[in-house]
Amino acid sequence: MSAKDGILDAVGAYYSGKLAEHGPTPRGVDWKDTESQHLRHSQFLRLLAQDPDASVLDVGCGYGDFLPFLRAAGHRGRYIGCDVAAPMVAAARQLHGEGPDHSFIVGVAPEGAADYAIGSGILNVMRGSTPEAWAHYVRATIETLHGAGRRGFGFNMLSLVSDPERRRADLFYGDPVGVLADCIARYGRHVALMQDYGLWEFTMIVRRPTP
Repeated sequence: MSAKDGILDAVGAYYSGKLAEHGPTPRGVDWKDTESQHLRHSQFLRLLAQDPDASVLDVGCGYGDFLPFLRAAGHRGRYIGCDVAAPMVAAARQLHGEGPDHSFIVGVAPEGAADYAIGSGILNVMRGSTPEAWAHYVRATIETLHGAGRRGFGFNMLSLVSDPERRRADLFYGDPVGVLADCIARYGRHVALMQDYGLWEFTMIVRRPTP
């Protein structure tokens, strides 16, 4: 088993356990409450709001809460949710069904690409991995999002610019300035960093330049 496979198995088991404990609720995907979950969702609207018919790939979709949030915001495009935890995908299908405009799959990411790819909450829980191994995994995951979003992608991450006494040893905290500089170096200047929405995290969105 590769290091990445080991990480994915551990993460899948962790979130399957959270779902079994709390059901398809914010606590079931390890968020505090609905208010913070929707505040987190809303950061990605800056990437998607001007393109309501674009397709969206939600990597680490959990029980699919981002889908009704998008629809309420006026998004009409195809939605594809994927998650490494099979029970999460089963819960998403039960809650939202499937149809021509939305589907859910088990896995890291489907073959092919969508107009936009987002990863929310997938870079935080190390589950026994070392910080060095997890940092490598984070960089590879961001590259996966880049490859999966034809027009752009976004992700969030717990911020190293937070109170040290609030940090947990099992969670990964990224340096927002370092991640911003890395994204600019790898993907160009059409990058935005948001850390002004009241949570101990930041959101990064990256657009592909229009030809």
